[in-house]
Amino acid sequence: MSKSTSTSTSKPRSIAVVSGVAAAAVLLGVVSYTATKPTSPGAAGSSSVAEVSADPSAGVYAELEAYARRDPSDKLALGRADAPVVLIEYADFKCGYCGKFARDTEPALMKKYVENGTLRIEWRNFPIFGEESESIARASWAAGQQGRFWEFHKAAYAEGAKEKGFGKDRIAALAKEAGVPDAARFARDSDGTAAREAVSRDQEQGYALGATSTPSFLINGRPIAGAQPLETFTEAIEAAAKAAPKKAAR
Repeated sequence: MSKSTSTSTSKPRSIAVVSGVAAAAVLLGVVSYTATKPTSPGAAGSSSVAEVSADPSAGVYAELEAYARRDPSDKLALGRADAPVVLIEYADFKCGYCGKFARDTEPALMKKYVENGTLRIEWRNFPIFGEESESIARASWAAGQQGRFWEFHKAAYAEGAKEKGFGKDRIAALAKEAGVPDAARFARDSDGTAAREAVSRDQEQGYALGATSTPSFLINGRPIAGAQPLETFTEAIEAAAKAAPKKAAR
């Protein structure tokens, strides 16, 4: 890292950013296990660890809002780059709770908030279950380079898809199902340096936040861990949308 030439006024800001990230890391580290530990057969996690206060600023770390890339060219994002609310999802395609969120909750959020411009969803590959997790993460990135990430995402998270595994032939079949047009390019991109670097970058960000299980989320700087009920996400999104105009005015 190069030496900083910034003025002394930047030092408190740097400390504040580090403190905010550290606090969120502690929060995610504590609640990730609680949110995803077995509670009862078929349970998606305990909602109690992600209760959202009516106060739009409660549980929000302003420094973490900067984790939203808002890049219009991001192939792994959905929704307007200037949407008032950004949901960042750190997930693994081999994670059963991630699949439950993708099938049961995410479509409702897309219909209610993405389509009207309120919400942007930014995906972060966070493979934590070994070699197949890494392979399918790189493959999802490769599908994105041909504009088919979300179709690949849907195919990989379909009911029963995880149980079939994510070996080389299975990944190729998922790409075909997702409508990836150039299979040869897809195979090259999946094993390429750019895919490995992109996945590693997402992983490092998730670990820096203290995420120890999947899925983990940030909603405008508010950490939420686990496949929580739909209401948890709608409340967080509504609170973030309510706070957004005030932040813009400041």
